[in-house]
Amino acid sequence: MAAAAPSIEKAVRGVTSAPVLDFLKRPKNLLIGGKWVPAKSGKTFETINPANEEVLALVAEGDKADVDEAVKVARKAYEEGKWPNIGPHQRARYLFKIAELIEAHADELAILETLNNGMAISLARGMVAGAAEVFRYYAGWTTKIYGETNPSDPSMFNYTLREPVGVCGQIIPWNGPIAMFAWKIAPALACGNVSILKPAEQTPLTALRLGELVLEAGVPDGVVNIITGFGETAGAAIASHPDIDKVAFTGSTEVGKLILQASAGNLKRVSLELGGKSPNVIFADADLESAVSTSMFGFCMLSGQVCCAGTRVFVQQDFQDTFVDALTRYTSKFKASDPLDPKTTVGPLVSREQFERVKSYLELGKKEGATPVLGGEVTSGKGYFVDPAIFTGVKNNMRIAQEEIFGPVAAIIPFKDENDAVLQGNDTTYGLAAAVWTKDVSRAHKVARALKAGTVWVNCYNNIDPISPFGGYKQSGIGRELGKYAIDLYTQIKSVYVKL
Repeated sequence: MAAAAPSIEKAVRGVTSAPVLDFLKRPKNLLIGGKWVPAKSGKTFETINPANEEVLALVAEGDKADVDEAVKVARKAYEEGKWPNIGPHQRARYLFKIAELIEAHADELAILETLNNGMAISLARGMVAGAAEVFRYYAGWTTKIYGETNPSDPSMFNYTLREPVGVCGQIIPWNGPIAMFAWKIAPALACGNVSILKPAEQTPLTALRLGELVLEAGVPDGVVNIITGFGETAGAAIASHPDIDKVAFTGSTEVGKLILQASAGNLKRVSLELGGKSPNVIFADADLESAVSTSMFGFCMLSGQVCCAGTRVFVQQDFQDTFVDALTRYTSKFKASDPLDPKTTVGPLVSREQFERVKSYLELGKKEGATPVLGGEVTSGKGYFVDPAIFTGVKNNMRIAQEEIFGPVAAIIPFKDENDAVLQGNDTTYGLAAAVWTKDVSRAHKVARALKAGTVWVNCYNNIDPISPFGGYKQSGIGRELGKYAIDLYTQIKSVYVKL
C-alpha cells in the first residue's frame, strides 16, 4: 500500500519560508546522471521532524539496482564525459559557484537542516556557512595539486602526477548532513573525481536540496549523484560495488568495520571518520568561567550527537567540587526546546531510536553506581527531547564512560595529576578528539602531545577550520579529512620515467 502524503503544515510547525515549503512539496527522488528519478522499486520512506514526530516528506528508497545505475552513469561521466577534460580553473569556478549558491540559500538550508535533524537553528546557520567555506577552500586547491620532478640520472627524466581516484562512494551521517556533504563532495570534485553520495536515511533533505544547487551551478551530468535509502541496502551496495574506486564514510565504528570488510572485494580505497569518546581534561588552574561554558557546549552541542563530543570530563581532584558545582549551575539554564527558536541551544535528538538509546544510558549510569547531579529529563509529549545530564561518581571503566552515548550526557571523572589524566584519557578504544584546560603553557603542550587523539583543543573546544585536518586515532577512523590531507584521500600518484 502506498504511503499517504504527509501533512507538511503539521510537520513544519508554522514555518512560513516559501522556498522551504516549495521544496518539501516537490517529489524527493534520486539524482542520477543529472536527472531526478524515482527508485527502480518504486518504494519510498518517511523522513521525520524530530521536534514533533510528524512526517516531513516521502523520499525515494534507493537500493542496489539504483546504485548500479548511478555507478554506470558516474563511470561514463568520469571516463567519457565533459568532466575529464575540464581544467583546474574551470573546476574551481564550479566549486566557487556552489559556495555562492549555498550562501544565497542559507536561510532555506538552515531551516531544512533544523526541521530534519533537530539541531538548534543557530547551529544550523553556522553549519551552512561552514559548508560554503569548505567549497570555497577546495576551489582554491584545484590549481595547486602538483606532481614533482624527481632527481634522476641525466639519461632519464622522472616525474610524478597526481591523478583523480575515479568513482567515489560517499556515505554521510545524520548528525551534520550539510557539513558532511561539503566535507565529502568539495575535495572529491576539486581533485577531478565523480561521486555517488548517500545521505543518512534519517536526514536526506539538505543533501537533496544541495543536489539541486549542484545542478544549478552547472556541474556536468553524472558527476554528482545522490542515492537516498537505507544503510543495509544502498549503503552496503556502495561499499561493496566492484566499480567504485573509493569509499568515504562518516558514522559509527561498528558500521565502519562493515564497510572496511565490504571494500575488500576490489580493494577499493577507504577513508573512515568514526566514533569517539573524547576526554575533556580540566586542570585546577583552568579559567573556571571559560572552562565551564565551553565544556557545556562540548557535550551539549547538537544535543551531544557529535562524534567528537567532550563527554568524558576529567577534573583534577582538588578542583572537582568547584568545577562540578559551576558546571551544574550553568548547564541547568539550558533545557531541550524548540530548535527553530533562535534562543534554543539544545534541540531534540534525531530519532525515536536515538531517544530510546540515550534514555537507556541514563538508566544504566544509575545502575552502574554513578550519581546524576543534573537533568536527563525526557519529554512526555511529542518530540525526542532530552535535557542535558551530568553524572558524578563515574569510574573510567563504567559503560557510560567508555561507550558512545550520542546524547547530552557528561561523565565527570576525577584525576590526580598529568600522568593520571593522560593514562585515563587514553584508556578508550577511541581517539578522535580531546581537550586540555590549563594556564600552564608547558603542561598544555605536554599533555596535548601525550593524548592519543586526532585533534586536541587547548582552552577551547569544537573548533573546526577547513585548513586543518580532522580524523581519528585507533578505532576512530582511517585517514584525515579537510586541509591538504583530503587531497591525499582523493588522488593517486603515478610515476613517469622518460628515457632521454
